[in-house]
Amino acid sequence: MFEVNTAVLLVVTLVVLVAIGVHIAIALGMTSALGIFMVTGADMNAFHTVQAMLAATAYEAIRDYVFAVIPLFMLMGEFIGKSGAITDVYRGINKGLRKIPGRLAIATVLGNALFSFVTGVSIASAAAFSRIAYPEMRRYNYDKGFALGSIAGSSCLGMLIPPSVLMIVWGILTEKSIGQIFAAGVLPGLMLTSLFIIYVLFAALINPRLVGAGEEAQVDNAALDAETDVSTGQFISSFAGIMLVVVAVLGGIWFGVFTPTEGAGAGAFIGLILGLTKGMRYQDIIDSILSVGRTSAPILLLLVTAALYSRTLAMTGMANAIESLFLDSGMSPWMIITVMVLIWFALGMIIDSISIMLLTVAIFSPIAEKLGYDPIAFAIIGIIAIEAGLLTPPFGLLVYTVKSAIQGIDPDMSVMTIFKSSTPYWVVMLIGMVLIINFPVIATFLPRMLF
Repeated sequence: MFEVNTAVLLVVTLVVLVAIGVHIAIALGMTSALGIFMVTGADMNAFHTVQAMLAATAYEAIRDYVFAVIPLFMLMGEFIGKSGAITDVYRGINKGLRKIPGRLAIATVLGNALFSFVTGVSIASAAAFSRIAYPEMRRYNYDKGFALGSIAGSSCLGMLIPPSVLMIVWGILTEKSIGQIFAAGVLPGLMLTSLFIIYVLFAALINPRLVGAGEEAQVDNAALDAETDVSTGQFISSFAGIMLVVVAVLGGIWFGVFTPTEGAGAGAFIGLILGLTKGMRYQDIIDSILSVGRTSAPILLLLVTAALYSRTLAMTGMANAIESLFLDSGMSPWMIITVMVLIWFALGMIIDSISIMLLTVAIFSPIAEKLGYDPIAFAIIGIIAIEAGLLTPPFGLLVYTVKSAIQGIDPDMSVMTIFKSSTPYWVVMLIGMVLIINFPVIATFLPRMLF
């Protein structure tokens, strides 16, 4: 009974702290300290125990070699983003799709999918393509909501297609192979990319005005195409550079040439070379490094407090209590997974992806394994659910990222318009998640073949 009461108190405390705006790292630390006090007794010995656990956890967590993966993969994406290669590839794809309805939105989806192979953060994809794709779509008289919906929706691919920060964090938290999780994300990522494109084509055919076509179109597409044209040589060099990074890094990891950390280092170096050949300057390099530092440092702090939180779960028996609550509830496995997904959706409304993962994965992953779900497939299910939460109103962070990125271009755009236009992509992600739950081979095929 003590375990159940402790578990309930800690969960409620954590949720309340996050809901009132306490930073997730501080909330995790405070909840962990409370759990240790409740187990060891509210005295000076308990205080010393908290200090000792925090010091040991911080030392053991940050010194782990695998943690260098996060900033190095981010640096790789920053260098390639600064190089302008993504803009060249985006315009090249658009040029190749001239006879296809909704070609700019399709180019945005394909561009996001390709960019996902070199960046591990969906928010970075959303910000980048808001600046690259939205002005282009507006020039071709695309519906504003439809254009921004395609950007926000397809940017979710940034966390599903490897290398992904969420995949790295999931692997660290569950002690599963990061390489296997990377491989597991490829086919689901390509599946979602295809479903997104099918939706765009369907929408363009049903309502041509969404993509600047139809009887009322007043846009001279030929003139605009000439203004935004990219040479075949530029497209080939940029595309080849990006594919070199993808093949070298992911291929090297999958075929055992180097570890994920070594692969991230190699990717950052190749990304730097690509950036320099594309004209990246010294100040761009410094800005990239500083940007990665500002982004990755809070993530590493979160991982320290998450490790302390996990230890507290084990010490207080909280994880076992919650596990028993689910497994002894009498619900069927699919109902338990549905509850987990709903929790992820709810959390996605108010906090970021990594924080959601830190709060839930240590509890949900063991439960899913006991229910008979493949842990690698469940990782992909969880990542899709968490990313879908970032499109969920009222506080979906991806939507607010897009809104912020276009503030200087279209300050009057309503956030709710972007939410509404992102809903079809949310539905597609839900369909993809259901398919993986019922056919886990979609996620497990490549890991079983490569490892």
